[in-house]
Amino acid sequence: MLRLSILAAIAASSAEAFMVSPALRAPNGRLSTRSARAVAPKMSLAAPPPTTMDLTDVLPDCPKTIWDTEGIDIAAEQAKYRAMDLPDSPMYIKATPEDVAKGFDYFVENKQMIMDHLKKHGAVLFQGFEVTKDPKGFREAWTALGLNPCLDPIHTSGLRSFLDQQNGVYEEVNKQSLAQHYIGLHNESTFKKTATFGAFVCFNPATGGGGEFFIADGAKIFRDMRTDLLQKFYDDKVRISVSNLDLNFLGGLGGLKEKGMDVVKGIVSTAVAPKFDMDLDMIYGADGNEMRLQAVEHKQSPINRHPDTGMPVWFCNIHNHARYLRDNRPCTVPEVGMTEVYYGDLSHISEADLDHINEVSNKHIVDFRMEQGDVLLVDNYRVLHGRDIFEGDRLHAVSWFRKGDEDVNLVKPDNMLNSIINKAISWK
Repeated sequence: MLRLSILAAIAASSAEAFMVSPALRAPNGRLSTRSARAVAPKMSLAAPPPTTMDLTDVLPDCPKTIWDTEGIDIAAEQAKYRAMDLPDSPMYIKATPEDVAKGFDYFVENKQMIMDHLKKHGAVLFQGFEVTKDPKGFREAWTALGLNPCLDPIHTSGLRSFLDQQNGVYEEVNKQSLAQHYIGLHNESTFKKTATFGAFVCFNPATGGGGEFFIADGAKIFRDMRTDLLQKFYDDKVRISVSNLDLNFLGGLGGLKEKGMDVVKGIVSTAVAPKFDMDLDMIYGADGNEMRLQAVEHKQSPINRHPDTGMPVWFCNIHNHARYLRDNRPCTVPEVGMTEVYYGDLSHISEADLDHINEVSNKHIVDFRMEQGDVLLVDNYRVLHGRDIFEGDRLHAVSWFRKGDEDVNLVKPDNMLNSIINKAISWK
């Protein structure tokens, strides 16, 4: 059912490409390449918007990924880390009765201390606060910390829905169809866009148990990975496939099969892929299935320097996206949504190498059950996150943030694909 819904959404998106509004045409009658967005005046995001401001359709886009990958001496940097005492993550802040009584003033008064802890530890977990038990209070808390909200990196894909759009709060992966799906470690990032910070909140823990949130420090994963393997990944880079489209029915075209494959690839490449606002190539047969069309991100380094500290960290979603690892965990994602990770030349990564990555990543996982009102603040360039399977009903949410010292255009993003897919998919 889910697969058919997504394919229907893709078909609708493809059909939409052939019904172009006159507003998208340039004066000469040709198709304009400009996005259909209503652009608001440029403004500084040095301070977050006031909590009384409705954030519906005015959140700025997620910032571009900051890549700094050249000239990293893998062995030398690992040796430096091994000589250091890397701090534990997260830093726990458990509210005292006095802290609770202060309400939002606690966050105002301790803003610098909290942000210093975030820089040192990569994540801060707030426990026992009362004011963060609903979306409005959650927003007021992160506003008090001076955090500047933005859209999710893949907002336009239709795979992200708001829990409370007025307050810039997205729903986390709570749907029953994905309750038994293990979400591996990942940064909220694509080759193109990365949120600087994230704040995860629990409004209701899973009623039947499970659903623990977990994180791992990308610096420690970098430190402990086998040097020769880390060097290979750094040299060869990786490419991530984000979706599968099986087109076996085209085999029935006989001698027209190749032409049919080219036509479908062209439609998806020009009419659908751009709406995901990711740098994707549509490629047949990368995983050995001749009739499978995969949407594959551009080549990227799995190691990146942190944009503020310059620390090299493991900055790669392979723990979550590698097909072999997913196939050996609880997974309820349909084939169209299955992911895969290749080396940069699209060659396959061996099971032994994936086992090593899994072992090192799992070694540094710290998991915790979040209770109502608990908030986890993460440095998204430093710390990877994931979620365990759960039973019953669960309501967690998240807001994403940019650094805040850049000038940006507040825009109303093209939300067509987001709306279609969220209406078509019945994930209850």
